[in-house]
Order: sequence, then structure tokens, then C-alpha cells
Amino acid sequence: MQILNALLLVTVLAGVFYCARLLRALHGKVSALTSAHKKNVKELKQMDWQSYRQIEALQQILLLLKFSAPIPPMRNWAASPDLLLTITDLVRTHKPSLVVELGSGVSTLILAKAGAKKVISIDDSEEFAGKTRELLKSHGIRGVEIRVAPLQTHFSGIDWYDTSTLIDLKKIDLLIIDGPPGSKNAAARNPAHAEFINRISPKAIVVIDDVNRDGERELAHAFAKSLPNHVLTFYPHEKGTAVISPQ
Repeated sequence: MQILNALLLVTVLAGVFYCARLLRALHGKVSALTSAHKKNVKELKQMDWQSYRQIEALQQILLLLKFSAPIPPMRNWAASPDLLLTITDLVRTHKPSLVVELGSGVSTLILAKAGAKKVISIDDSEEFAGKTRELLKSHGIRGVEIRVAPLQTHFSGIDWYDTSTLIDLKKIDLLIIDGPPGSKNAAARNPAHAEFINRISPKAIVVIDDVNRDGERELAHAFAKSLPNHVLTFYPHEKGTAVISPQ
């Protein structure tokens, strides 16, 4: 009888131990799911807030610039509304005589509609340059020059725009760097510093998109270091924007 009771006790204890292990494992899974859920909820809230900010910026752009024809989609590869609103404000406030942008598209239209006196856009793709020309034509925009500069090996060793298209550029009042594509090479836009630092006017403003990425952020610091009378400001835009402007 004692042996039977002992066996029964051992069996009960083993069952309790097994149940305890199951409960611990279940608790771990529940905790992991809870943490994942909280993370997902946080990410969704951030996405909702970002979408709200983009809608808010887009509404202001539409009110300020009064388009007479459809405009292409923004965000993704194209500039986001928050960046475009900042560009609109810079042009309307500082009235630059010459604007040079790297990477054509909806930003080219925004620059022209905002009142930039002269815009020269550099693009490595004839296809995209053609689409931008058609976009400008549909809005009745004239006086914007789009130059196609195929990517070539720069002296820095990076594939960058054909520099022969830049020879006549000088006294640039607003420089916008949103090209060439930098998603595959963090240093893809770095040559812009060497090529433009001596082509901008003393009171020039430099705008760099995508500074949430390390390469563009380093480029922003390089410009700021070379322009001691300027101040570097980072904007919490969807893709991150750096503005280097006179103090």
C-alpha cells in the first residue's frame, strides 16, 4: 500500500511538474505575442500619423499652388508631400534666381509652380526626363530645363551623373539633392558635395532628401562643414530632410 501511495505521489508530482513546464512555455508564448502585438500597434500608429502628416502637407500644397492639371502620385520613389511643402516654402520665401535639382519629377513641377525664376533639373534617365517634360507641358509650364546626364564613373569611383552637363552651372541659390537613386549604394549621392560646393552662391540653400539613410546624412554634414556661415537643420519628414541654410 505504501509503495502504491508513493508511486501515486510520484505520478502526481510528475504531472504537476509537466503542467508547470507547459504553463511556463505558454506564458512565454503569450508574452512574445503580446510584445509583438504592442510593436505592431506602435508601428501602425506611426504609419497612421505619417499618412496624416502627408495628407495635411498635400492639402496645403494644393491650396498654395492651385494646379490646373492632374499631378502624379507622391511618396515611394517620388518626393513625399512634406518635402515638397518645405521646397514650396523655401522658393516662395527666398525667391532663388537659379534652382538646380538632382532627380526630376513632381518636384520639378512644384519648383516651377512655387515661382522659381529658373529651374535646371538633372536626371540620369531619358525616360523619366521625358515624363517630367510631359508633366510640365500639361501644366503649361515653360522655362524649365531638364538635362539628361547618364551615370558614369566619377573620379571618386562612384557612378554619378555625367559631369559635362554641369560645366556652365554657377551661383546656384537653391540646390536640391534627390538623386541619383541611393537605395543600393549608400554613397551614391556623395559626389554632389565635390561637384557643387563651389557652384553655389554664398547665400545658397541646400536641401537633401532621404537623410534617414546614413549616406545622405553624411552628405548633409559634409555640406554643413564646408559652409561655416550656414546652419544644418534636420526635418522629421517621412524620408528625412536636411536643409543647410544661411544663419
